[in-house]
Amino acid sequence: MRTFVHGAAVWGVACPRRPSRVTGVTMAGFGVRDLDALRMVPHPAVTLIVEFGTGSPVVDYAAGRRQRGSVVAGSGIGSGGAVWASGENVECVQVRLSPVIARAVLGVSPADLDGAVVALDDLWGREAARIREQLGEVSSWQERFALTDALLARRHAAGPPVDPEVAWAWRRIVGDRGLARIDGLAAEVGWSRKRLWSRFRSQLGLPPKRAARLVRFDHAAHRLAAGEGAAGVAADAGYADQSHLHRDVVAFTGVTPATVAGEPFLAVDDLAWSDRVSRNVGLGRRPEARRPSP
Repeated sequence: MRTFVHGAAVWGVACPRRPSRVTGVTMAGFGVRDLDALRMVPHPAVTLIVEFGTGSPVVDYAAGRRQRGSVVAGSGIGSGGAVWASGENVECVQVRLSPVIARAVLGVSPADLDGAVVALDDLWGREAARIREQLGEVSSWQERFALTDALLARRHAAGPPVDPEVAWAWRRIVGDRGLARIDGLAAEVGWSRKRLWSRFRSQLGLPPKRAARLVRFDHAAHRLAAGEGAAGVAADAGYADQSHLHRDVVAFTGVTPATVAGEPFLAVDDLAWSDRVSRNVGLGRRPEARRPSP
């Protein structure tokens, strides 16, 4: 485990030595003695937090609502700066799930999360308690990652896949960093616009244009956190101008680009999720165009 220091934040961070057996899964382990009001910045992945230590993470969201312990949050959770995490003596495995595989792994569509932070027990029942017990019984982070990965692989294999057209559209959006022409995606897979929008929303949890906007924001936010200037980030990330970037950042986080640039939630990515793009998404092959169903 390595130490992450960012201002007042001091966390232990562990990373798997091997990639997940499931494409679209990345993991990191965190040990935090005092997690003091961490703003959760919206992210394109579905987030799964499995705690197992003596402490317990607390997630505050949606005007006073709160979840303790192991939780699941859908893509883009935290928009407007509405979600904060805190806790003492927190030990957890955090998993980022591509929305393409989230329905199979979770057992429900990300759309069913409806923008909420949901207790893992409510989705997995006894299986959630069992994985927490197993994680607490082993002594190494690599064993914890292996146990978590085995569970995710079993659930993924048993769960329903999303439509290949939907998966391709998502990977195209991510591969183009949110700059893909959304109106053209349906034509490229041979579907009507209405059908793609409906299937995409029901299976991945957000409509294509919202997905593209979130992916573009995520790319821009990480560049801001890396110390790049807002004007250059705005131009390279496809925003109309710096004011457009400013408005988008405020809409997603509730704060300015300068404040987002200093967020520990983003800064830790270089240590915990350094290969987040190459491992999580690939463009894949475009499915053959099909005639729309009558």
